[in-house]
Amino acid sequence: MTYNKNLAILAYLTVCIVWGSTYLAIRVAVTDMPFLAFAGIRFSIAGVLILLFAKLKGWQFPQSKQDYRSIIFAGIMLLFISNGIICWAEQWIESSLTALLIASVPLFMALIEALFPKDHRIGWVGWLGLIIGFMGVIFLVSPHFNLESGTLPAVLAVLLASLNWAIASIFLKRRTVSGSMMPNVGIQMLAAGIAFLIAASLFGGVSIADASAGGIAALLYLLFIGSILAYTAFNYMIKALPASKAGTYAYINPVVAVILGALILNETITSQSIISASVILVGVVLVQMSKIKPINAKSLSKVGVKP
Repeated sequence: MTYNKNLAILAYLTVCIVWGSTYLAIRVAVTDMPFLAFAGIRFSIAGVLILLFAKLKGWQFPQSKQDYRSIIFAGIMLLFISNGIICWAEQWIESSLTALLIASVPLFMALIEALFPKDHRIGWVGWLGLIIGFMGVIFLVSPHFNLESGTLPAVLAVLLASLNWAIASIFLKRRTVSGSMMPNVGIQMLAAGIAFLIAASLFGGVSIADASAGGIAALLYLLFIGSILAYTAFNYMIKALPASKAGTYAYINPVVAVILGALILNETITSQSIISASVILVGVVLVQMSKIKPINAKSLSKVGVKP
């Protein structure tokens, strides 16, 4: 298949901007409606629509019950647990801080793979990147150790969500499953959406009737733009662009989130957050640039989903 260069660039920019904006949209939504109901509606509808679209396009679905179980498990881990924690935490902390904390995911992934290697081991540059990156995380979190601020539980929860996201992503990477990417993403979203709706029915109900126009707009944005459009763009981007270029979206998302948070929600950009973000991203870049030593020839490329 031949890919259009301009369309590939447009897809890349879509992923950079849209996935960077999801933190702001989540912040708007969860301060306006119950986060369990919001997340349940978002992922259930998005999952169904993606699966219907995948069926119409003729994309391959998983071929075994074991594959379905693995994909559903990943969806619960990535979306119901990690994204659910993020939604809860954004009731208490700003979207820009959340995005900067989530930037630690590549660090957690590299640390886990370094401690429990399967296909590759990172070199000394990677270890240096891990040290620098986690120093940036500590510097970012340090103002919240003041218990009087009341934000420490939410900050630590986002870091826990990041660690869980890293674990689930590595699980997906090491567990080869059949089927195309989009049907697998749709199954993950639908599984998480159902889990959210069950939880919402047990803790407060699934109604969002009292939501404001802004909250509904944020929900629709996340559903159609953040989930469906961005994943379609991501699917095209990773096929049309070299992996080294496509992967740089992860460095841009936090920057977009910080800028949008300041412009739209008047969130504060402090010198400490700028320094912390810079240090974290330097660490991530060093980890990505590190020479990796192959353990065996097998290469896996499964990916997880974004907030």
